[in-house]
Amino acid sequence: MNILRSGASIPRILRSSHPQSLPRIRGSIPPVTSRGFHAGSALLGIRSQILKDVGEGITEVQIIQWYVEEGAHIEEWKPLFQYQSDKAVDDITSRYEGVIKKLHFEADDTVPTGSALVEIEVDDAKYPDDNPHPASAAEPEPVRRDDAVEVSTNTPALESSQAEAPALQASEVPTEAPKSKYASLATPAVRGLLKTHGVDILHVNGTGKDGRVMKEDVLKFVQKRDSPTGALSTTPSAPSSITPDTRQSETVTNLTPVQSSMFKTMTKSLNIPHFLYADELKTSNVTAIRKKLSSDSRDPKKITFLPFVVKAVSLALNDFPLLNAKVDTSTDQPKLIMRSKHNIGIAMDTPNGLVVPNIKDVASLSILDIAAEVTRLSALGKQGKLTSADMSGGTITVSNIGNIGGTYVAPVLVPTEVAILGIGRTRVLPVFDEDGQVAKGELVNFSWSADHRVVDGATMARMGNRVRELIEAPELMLLNLR
Repeated sequence: MNILRSGASIPRILRSSHPQSLPRIRGSIPPVTSRGFHAGSALLGIRSQILKDVGEGITEVQIIQWYVEEGAHIEEWKPLFQYQSDKAVDDITSRYEGVIKKLHFEADDTVPTGSALVEIEVDDAKYPDDNPHPASAAEPEPVRRDDAVEVSTNTPALESSQAEAPALQASEVPTEAPKSKYASLATPAVRGLLKTHGVDILHVNGTGKDGRVMKEDVLKFVQKRDSPTGALSTTPSAPSSITPDTRQSETVTNLTPVQSSMFKTMTKSLNIPHFLYADELKTSNVTAIRKKLSSDSRDPKKITFLPFVVKAVSLALNDFPLLNAKVDTSTDQPKLIMRSKHNIGIAMDTPNGLVVPNIKDVASLSILDIAAEVTRLSALGKQGKLTSADMSGGTITVSNIGNIGGTYVAPVLVPTEVAILGIGRTRVLPVFDEDGQVAKGELVNFSWSADHRVVDGATMARMGNRVRELIEAPELMLLNLR
């Protein structure tokens, strides 16, 4: 009993290795409790999702729209936002499940790889391998561009003027706010139209789903803004004797992702010595076949001139595989990388600019298959939905500028290819037939550019001649079909 009355002896008894002694002292001392041994709420932490390398040498992307907002709950692998790169349009998904605490960027912002995109509050126990965001009170919170005013005004010297701030800010708030949180969302084509006409998307009344701005809404807004009636109502009439203002106005505009890609790619192309080879081809026989196919009620699909050219290029590459290769200059000793698949790129004019998706393994496709693939890629290009898979892996390019205009073209090489074909506009001209009589003929100009570091003029001419033979006598393609 003396031992139990001694407070100094209690720890010794508690450390005893004989559990039988513990019941004898429970009634004599207060129970020992520990917070670590009862169930409690989950520990929460902050995780930063970083924009990883999306592949194909892309170093930055442009945010089109966010699918989430601050305070919203996000599930793992659900899409966070839609982006546009110089290759395609795609979604970025969330690595974590939790609550969105902060978005570091807004729609239309350009984000370099390696940047923090969003802060997510997560369950620490679910993501033990990730380093949590430092929660130190002394560490300042990252400042966003739109928070700069708040940080600069949150000083003791200006606290006395805070009472006047609401009245001052009220006059600066736009009179018309978006109808919903989706009103500022738009497709890349619509955003390109907004930039072209210098229109703020928040000033346009969206008629799409949930108030989204459509192309027609932008055109109506521009027409109303630029109408003579609107100009007269907002601009006071000036006397005719006043000399008009001839000063030039200049506006700085950032390059779009597609333009940025063109800038980088074409700058690299200047390091390649180009070799140009041009020839004229008769297309009358291909035109006759196309007319027969279009009149066949069993197959009403429209087949253009381009699928015949793509197939002819692929057949010619079997004889001249050098033109399907690429030059590797990553080492001191340059090398040629020979490629077995004919992934022929098709240059397309889209609302977002020039893009070059490619048709995979053309050697295994029929002309009808190629036509269907051209239609599919063209539709995706107009919608801004081409994927990285559609854009990557090209081995040689065909650019048909003739469907827009221009008889002659000097195409520029892509650094990962050694040859490119430019097609001009088809013209109807008098020609001599096999009997020496003047007849109506259809002629088109084919212009080849080749990497003169590895391709000589004779090889390029033979390749061009082989393509010309197949186009002028398309029945020869039947001999090589499998």
